[in-house]
Amino acid sequence: MSSNRPSDTVRYEPDENPPILVAVGTGIQAALVNLGGIVIGAVIVFRIAGQPESYIPWAIFAALIVSGISTFLQAVRFWRIGSGHILVMGTSGAFIAVCVTALVEGGPATMASLIVISSLFQFLLASRLSWLRRIFTPVVSGTVIMLIAVAVMPIIFDTLKDVPENASPIAAPIAALSTIIVIAVLIMRAPPSLRLWSPIIGIIVGCAVAAPFGLYDLNAVLESDWVGVPFGSWPGIELTPGIEFWALLPAFIVVTLVGAIETVGDGVAIQQVSRRNRRATDFRVVQGALNSDGLGNLLSGLLGTLPNTTYSSSVSLTEVTGIASRRVGVVIGIIFAVLAFFPKATALLIAIPAPVAAAYITVLLALLFVQGMRMIIQDGVDHRKAAVVGLAFWLGVGFQSQVIFSDLLGGFWGVLLGNGMTSGAIVAILMMLFLDFTGPRSKRLTSDLNSDALIKLEPFLREFASARKWEPESTDRLAAAGEETIAVLMQEVDAGDADGPRRLTVSARGDAQSAELEFATTLEGENMEDQLAYLSELPPVPDEHEVSYRLLWHYASSVSHQKYHSIDVITISVEASR
Repeated sequence: MSSNRPSDTVRYEPDENPPILVAVGTGIQAALVNLGGIVIGAVIVFRIAGQPESYIPWAIFAALIVSGISTFLQAVRFWRIGSGHILVMGTSGAFIAVCVTALVEGGPATMASLIVISSLFQFLLASRLSWLRRIFTPVVSGTVIMLIAVAVMPIIFDTLKDVPENASPIAAPIAALSTIIVIAVLIMRAPPSLRLWSPIIGIIVGCAVAAPFGLYDLNAVLESDWVGVPFGSWPGIELTPGIEFWALLPAFIVVTLVGAIETVGDGVAIQQVSRRNRRATDFRVVQGALNSDGLGNLLSGLLGTLPNTTYSSSVSLTEVTGIASRRVGVVIGIIFAVLAFFPKATALLIAIPAPVAAAYITVLLALLFVQGMRMIIQDGVDHRKAAVVGLAFWLGVGFQSQVIFSDLLGGFWGVLLGNGMTSGAIVAILMMLFLDFTGPRSKRLTSDLNSDALIKLEPFLREFASARKWEPESTDRLAAAGEETIAVLMQEVDAGDADGPRRLTVSARGDAQSAELEFATTLEGENMEDQLAYLSELPPVPDEHEVSYRLLWHYASSVSHQKYHSIDVITISVEASR
């Protein structure tokens, strides 16, 4: 059940509007931090692939436009597109290897077609996310989030010493240490009003310290145009794909799905740091995040630039500043889109010394790693989940470090498993699939959600308990938990505006020690987890509406309510008497 304990770190929730100055300031520093990743990723890929220098300005322009649109949509949540939270979108590092291969083997048009087709799988995943709820669990999402830090940290640590050859040996350490110390001290000890400015204050201090050492190079800024659009470089789409397209399509689909798992993790994590009172995860938010991610990838393919993804630094930045207002996401999206037309402004931000930017990102990744740990621990860790997390994490670390059979891996498998996030996610998914397929088989009951469901449910549950040799007391508690769950569901349906009966599917699985009941239907009401967390902090009161909730809380050992578009899944766990 979710905790309803208030947090004193969240100053503005998603639906609240901070002062314009605060929203703009927070949006600028978020854009400042993520701009380099958007631009540099595109530059690296097209230069490694040997593409003409004239194409790079278009790739940067398109990447900023797409990132701005998708970040904006994440914040405003149009229909089912967007999360309604601050989720910064930008160039995906997971696609670097496969995009380089596509550019070398088939050219920009082939890469663009591959991105367009693979993006459709994200829309499919978002629409069917409820089917994968036993696979995309907090254990998998939290492990992937921790592996994001593992995969990126080596690059960041190398960037700490990325300075001109003639720079003083102490330039990089002093610039990086000054940045990280200022940010860390402000996060730990500054009052809330000052803490939200800690990232930008740290970057300013770091730049000021780095400038006397000659680390802040303004040549690229001076040579850039003030305003411009690089027309004439759009590569188009390959309408008659060749053998290179079909050979690379599986790799693009795999990387797209792994990136989607990262988005699922970010969609879950951003909800945990955006509310004063902790709420159960709303998977409609996660579906919206996936749809926005898919739309961003679709636009990236159509415009001929690299795919984008959610930046996990959004979670850390929200936690550091305490500003979760979607107004900030709108500001970030607008800044990205506007900067696309001002090359000089982009160059000014990119000129921030590498040690300063790396020091700041180190703080964000450290907080992100802990957030992944928190997601896993809050979900509860038994010996099975411990095995999944431990093996997936350390195998991901091993493949990332190229110490696991690196001499045997080459070509497609070397590219696929060489990224710790990808290899760790594959291990976690395979282990969760194994647990699901080898677990107790479930029994199923279908009915309309009305009084008939109560009549059918009791014999169904008693037969289930009898087959597992439960004692009468445990069987009664299981039947009572199921009855109160139906009563709660019927209350929610009666409070809604539904026309006609709702269908209900009840699945039961378990063994001699415990049972798990899964109720699948559609509801318009509040999340049951949040209702139970709220009631648990109140003294008992004779409220008729609360009776079934309180009885359910008494009979069940845990209650989970996952709300998706078009379906609600309520999972009830009941322990047998020992």
